[in-house]
Amino acid sequence: MMWKKFMEDDQYPRDLFLLLFVGGLFTLSTALSNTFVNIFLWKQSGELTDIAFYNLSIVVMQPVAFYLAGWFAKKIDRVFVLRIGVVILALFYIGVLFMGSLASHYLFALGAMLGFGLGFYWLAFNVLTLEVTEPETRDFFNGYLGVLNSFSGMIGPLSAGFIITRMDKHLGYETIFTISMVLFLVAVVISFFLKRRKADGHFGLKEVFQERRENKAWFQLLNAHFFQGLREGTFVFLIVIWVYTTSQSEFALGTFGFVQSLVSFIGYYIVSHYLKPWHRKKGIFAGGLLLFISPFMLLVPVSFTLLIIYGISVSIAYPLLLVPYISLTYDIIGKCRGIYEKRIEYIVVREFFLNAGRILSILIFLLVINVLSEEEGIPLLLPILGAGHFLIYFCLRNVSVPSSPTNQTIELAETQQDGNNPNKQ
Repeated sequence: MMWKKFMEDDQYPRDLFLLLFVGGLFTLSTALSNTFVNIFLWKQSGELTDIAFYNLSIVVMQPVAFYLAGWFAKKIDRVFVLRIGVVILALFYIGVLFMGSLASHYLFALGAMLGFGLGFYWLAFNVLTLEVTEPETRDFFNGYLGVLNSFSGMIGPLSAGFIITRMDKHLGYETIFTISMVLFLVAVVISFFLKRRKADGHFGLKEVFQERRENKAWFQLLNAHFFQGLREGTFVFLIVIWVYTTSQSEFALGTFGFVQSLVSFIGYYIVSHYLKPWHRKKGIFAGGLLLFISPFMLLVPVSFTLLIIYGISVSIAYPLLLVPYISLTYDIIGKCRGIYEKRIEYIVVREFFLNAGRILSILIFLLVINVLSEEEGIPLLLPILGAGHFLIYFCLRNVSVPSSPTNQTIELAETQQDGNNPNKQ
């Protein structure tokens, strides 16, 4: 009864909690398996460049999937698009299970399938987030989604690493991929309880691209997402491979994920409760600076202990950066011209820039290690690509954020004197 009452709280709509459940299942499934898919494929191939190409196929396919998902979301509804994405992700794990030891021969096909599923899922999830949250509930939603992500990150990799080391390696990988597939299917079932949301109008991106010329905040936000992708593209697989090659143990890799997520779990809880909206830029600056500094730790001979310290530092940084950054992102998008008719298109264009940064990151990585070798090229790339998240602050430093209570009172008094009512988004 208490949970039912909590779900029906007027402050937080029912769909907000259902979307959190779907997001939680998604992150638990990916926490179980995504890290180990890279290791599973790398152990078959043995080449870092092959894993880079696999990840490149993911980020190349995602913008294509976002465009198609946006078109479907306009023609049908985004809850249906969410289901399509989750089903494709389940099929991806079925494909990996059936291919088994031959999976490394189909890196591009697997990467494309994963990118396609992620594109459909994230388009729907991001649009639904924009619709079920308001400026006053976004920090709550993003903070608790971060808590769920961190909790999943604690139990997922550790459990997966334990299963793989305790069982026959191949059977262990099959087990965690099967569990991930089942979790995705449960998320599909929960999505049927979400209210269907249709969009009217013609799907087109021209007006949204043109908005960059007239809306400085939107232009700066797109630049910020490009730089975000510049770090994510390479770091998302490189650190995982390093942890495994340093430890030679799936359980150690799971332990690394557990420590990272435990720190993030605490960080997301604290940030979502105590970082006020008018301090968002300070959080973005502090988190971005720490993420910029952290790769310098890896320029010395790498050990598992050093990687754990690195993992802790970035796990402190991400909540500081992402909770205010994501909330600010949706606030900026929510104030763009024609947002009611074009909210799907705004999400699609944002993802174009994010994935453009990821694509460039991996292409730079492949170019440098082929010209210089892995031993010489990676230390050179780490500080350069690692600066991506720090540059987010400089893109958004002139964007307005909610005022402090004192300033809000002053602004309200001035507005009333002018005879105007304040606008509520």
